Amino acid sequence: MIDYMQKGGPLMWLLLFCSILAGAIFLERALYFHRVTLHLGEFLRGLAELIRHKRWAEAQLECAGNPMPVTRVMHAAVLRHNAPRAELKDIVQEAGQLELPKLERHLGMLAGLGMVAPLLGLLGTVTGMIEVFSNISAQSGLTSSTDLAGGIYQSLLTTAAGLIVAIPCALGYSFLSTRVNDLIHDMERAGIEVVNLITDHRHNPTIVEFESAEETSHRG
Repeated sequence: MIDYMQKGGPLMWLLLFCSILAGAIFLERALYFHRVTLHLGEFLRGLAELIRHKRWAEAQLECAGNPMPVTRVMHAAVLRHNAPRAELKDIVQEAGQLELPKLERHLGMLAGLGMVAPLLGLLGTVTGMIEVFSNISAQSGLTSSTDLAGGIYQSLLTTAAGLIVAIPCALGYSFLSTRVNDLIHDMERAGIEVVNLITDHRHNPTIVEFESAEETSHRG
């Protein structure tokens, strides 16, 4: 490994740094998405029961006790449960938009590393080839094919290293983007469900049954 790094030139160390940074970003994002994953159906069933009985304080505590992007969207709606339906829809939409930067954090950098790595590898190859042919032109005698092949081999190392860094970056970015889209879908679903639950149970009056006068007279 160290031998390849030394033969490839200084850009190999820059590519190594890019690979470490990309790995750290992927690991951090993967762990974050694992922490904020929620069994939405089960959570909504419990929250619906609280909303159905108008236990708003408990519903707020239920959402606040699970600090995740999806629950923060629902919490915003529960806090303003007295607002009109149109306003509630705007509230959950704004809450979801506030969560997007947290979900997409560092993904742009990971995509950038995936694009820059092969370019750095190509740059290393080009500069290496320039150095090889510069040495050939500076020599007074003929250059052996062994020396030429050795110089080309060393310059191509950076291209291979750039691709080795870029391919996992592209795959990691694709995987993480899929997780972001899944969470966005969950937030949209949660927002719609909570708005419907609040508005559907808002105007349900408490049913009180009164005895008829005839039934009262019979009891008397």
